[in-house]
Amino acid sequence: MNLIEREITDSILRKVKPGKVVIINGARRVGKTILLRELIKKINEPFILLNGEDFNTLELMARRSAENYRQLMGSKKVLIIDEAQKIPDIGMILKLIADELPSVKMIITGSSAFDLKNLAGEPLTGRKVTFTLFPLSERELAGKESALVRKDRLMERLVYGNYPELIHLADHNDKKDYLNELVSSYLLKDILIFENIRHSSKIFSLLRLIAYQTGSLVSCNELARQLSMSKNTVEKYLDLLSKVFILYKIEGFSRNLRKEIVKNSKWYFSDNGIRNAVIANFNNISLRNDAGQLWENYIISERVKFQQYTRTSVNNFFWRTYDQQEIDWIEEKEGFLTGFEFKWSEIKVKPPISWIKTYPDAGFEVITPDNYFSWIS
Repeated sequence: MNLIEREITDSILRKVKPGKVVIINGARRVGKTILLRELIKKINEPFILLNGEDFNTLELMARRSAENYRQLMGSKKVLIIDEAQKIPDIGMILKLIADELPSVKMIITGSSAFDLKNLAGEPLTGRKVTFTLFPLSERELAGKESALVRKDRLMERLVYGNYPELIHLADHNDKKDYLNELVSSYLLKDILIFENIRHSSKIFSLLRLIAYQTGSLVSCNELARQLSMSKNTVEKYLDLLSKVFILYKIEGFSRNLRKEIVKNSKWYFSDNGIRNAVIANFNNISLRNDAGQLWENYIISERVKFQQYTRTSVNNFFWRTYDQQEIDWIEEKEGFLTGFEFKWSEIKVKPPISWIKTYPDAGFEVITPDNYFSWIS
């Protein structure tokens, strides 16, 4: 298959300006380095490309002086750094370059959101624009496949997810091997190194519990009890897992009505393949009893990609009452509420009575395999 154009490419190019830093972050193996190569082709200006994992780069950047960076850039117009979070004090370095070499344009990538935020956050206030790159989206894949094959491919993506490398692997066993290696060797690497966590089994156990509770309310107290850990440790691990783009947290929506549940949260995986690798289940969707969970997780991950890539300003929630009335997904945008239910099978669904009475002006839609593509594109 030919190279798939990432849909944030043009948005990034519009933000590449003198004195500004464009940050591209995302999980490992989602294609940040390949995206950089495509950006370089389109920028068409003299550039210097550095790798933050290269010791030579660390030496080049270590002497924090304007003259050092002026000599480094020479006549180049664009500074590009892959895996920039590996460079100590990268935020202060980029700020100095922006201040003293105002004609330089900068693009950096990082696989670890908390590293980039800690190292490049405060110093670059007002000088940076951040983009998140996800595994391939349905919108990106649509340019390479017809609507006729989309539903068949959907069945496969519900199981194996959308990591870019998978499109080059035809054999299902190869897909399984890739995802298992990705989980065990790459995705948790940032957390284990950054937090110096020696017992990675606890992280895996936590992920497994979350995987089985996809789409359900999650209690940190209950997770802590099952894992023999403190609630604070569970909350810390969940926060880190969200910062390295493995998990996505949704909180309950309420306008202070006592019957609405807001204490617990829901957690979703950023990619179905990762979720299935964690629970070691790659069975065909037709053989599974968690098809509804896979569908809900998948469609939410696709909606989040759509929101991020289109720079849509929206708040996402779920809604549930103590008498078990609920809606899977709530979007609050420009003061207007819309509720969405996700159904894998074709059944008629009406909005809950409490929802209609409490929020009479809100919208409501049911998202199924037959109408989902318009919702995420």
